[in-house]
Amino acid sequence: MKAVWFDQPGDPACLKIIELEQPPMIEGGVRVDIYATAINRADLLQRRGAYPPPKGESEILGLEMAGIITQVGRGVTSLQVGDRICALLPGGGYAESVVVPAAMAAKIPDSMSFEQAAAIPEVFYTAYSNLMWLAHLTSEDTVLVHAGASGVGTAAIQIIKALGATCFVTVGSDRKRDACLALGADEAINYHQQDFADVVLAKTNQTGANIILDFIGAPYLEANLRALALDGRLVIIGTMGGSKTQINLGSLLAKRQQIIGTALRNRTLSEKIRLTQEFWAFATPRFEAKTLSPVVDRVFAFNEVVQAHEYMEKNQNIGKIVLRVR
Repeated sequence: MKAVWFDQPGDPACLKIIELEQPPMIEGGVRVDIYATAINRADLLQRRGAYPPPKGESEILGLEMAGIITQVGRGVTSLQVGDRICALLPGGGYAESVVVPAAMAAKIPDSMSFEQAAAIPEVFYTAYSNLMWLAHLTSEDTVLVHAGASGVGTAAIQIIKALGATCFVTVGSDRKRDACLALGADEAINYHQQDFADVVLAKTNQTGANIILDFIGAPYLEANLRALALDGRLVIIGTMGGSKTQINLGSLLAKRQQIIGTALRNRTLSEKIRLTQEFWAFATPRFEAKTLSPVVDRVFAFNEVVQAHEYMEKNQNIGKIVLRVR
């Protein structure tokens, strides 16, 4: 099979397409011809040598894919050859073939393209697990989502509004602001022009946000805690801006705030299976009704993987960047 590979970590130019052996079949698994995969920030970090795959997992980039089942392993009764599915992966998505546990495979609606389906698992599962499992989102909550126009951000906006909660986002341009408002965000704050904590407090009668999803880390921590309500939950998904800072623990205690760190890739298989099943029970009727929809910014051909990584590094995308594998 063809797969994207790099011999030494580096910039996007280190990526190349080579021939590799197909992964072996596993009991309880399915083999899938991959039609589309998607680019994630974790792929960029792994390419730079900063985010190695979990021990024993594929060294091939790619945390999600969509395709057609070509082989069913022993013990699998819920799926069959020819089924169109998507799945979250620990790695191996930038390739023509992958083997996944059948319980991780989700059938995709007939109306959904492979490119759309490949844009779902990593960002929607991340948004859902953080909002529902960790932050315990309810319809009464006000949520602040940083990087609102990112893949996770666009997924989070839709989930928050599907639950009837209030959604604020931060963005870096008017184009991204308009996109987030079109998805249903109640307020989009351009962080180049406004202090997001001041805006959140002003718009909530100084109460603050009950939940904050943050990708930036250290530079935002003080302002996040200032914008966070009494008993608020700050869920830190990434540290794109840095990982070391100081905080006022006295304020944290006085407001009974929680800071929650999270990662999806290193969750156990049983947790990922539960997340897959729970998310699709929630999302399938909403995808069919078009009240949830994956946001695809741009689709690149498989042999344009270098350009796809370069494009993501420019931070211009709204939603997901997809690779069409076949």
